[in-house]
Amino acid sequence: MDVELPVLPFALRTYGPDGHWSFEDGILTGWAGSRQDRFVPPTGEALDPASDAPRLLGSPVGDFQLIARVTVGFNSSFDAGALYVHVGERAWAKLCLEYSPDVATVCTVVTRGHSDDANSFTVDGSSVWLRVSRTGRAFAFHASRDGERWTFVRLFTLGGEKETEAALIGFMTQAPLGEGCVVTYDHVEFRPHWPADLRDGR
Repeated sequence: MDVELPVLPFALRTYGPDGHWSFEDGILTGWAGSRQDRFVPPTGEALDPASDAPRLLGSPVGDFQLIARVTVGFNSSFDAGALYVHVGERAWAKLCLEYSPDVATVCTVVTRGHSDDANSFTVDGSSVWLRVSRTGRAFAFHASRDGERWTFVRLFTLGGEKETEAALIGFMTQAPLGEGCVVTYDHVEFRPHWPADLRDGR
């Protein structure tokens, strides 16, 4: 199923379980069902083939920034809405607003065979602004409480330049322990360039 967002210069397609994705009046809405998550434990357990979460992804060309304000209907620990980067089945990353485990937290996961997991800062309420950027082989994650002042969260690579150019970018929802949650994304914005400075707050 394809979903069109007029502000994005690339098409979006659904992946994984049905996220009931919809876009209306500038708001993208997705739903994570019970026990849906995307994580490959670094402690060595095999990934459950059924372990997946709803994703809505497309393939932008060149350098870019994808920005959205993410609001999560928290019900259970680790419910989250995320911006997501996919290079391969075991090469992907997500920038989340997550209930982790009892307070809204900006966190990141980068998966290269297995996933890591790192928390950044806590958020009052259930909304935060997230941004993923790309240039060459590099990706960057930023987050903001107000959409104006940005906190640098992470800089990383997932593969070679050719794989990175073909990366899928977009949105993901998850509810690893609970019965499901609804996530909305508004103020979605696309910028066709890399940030001038990753650490100056712009």
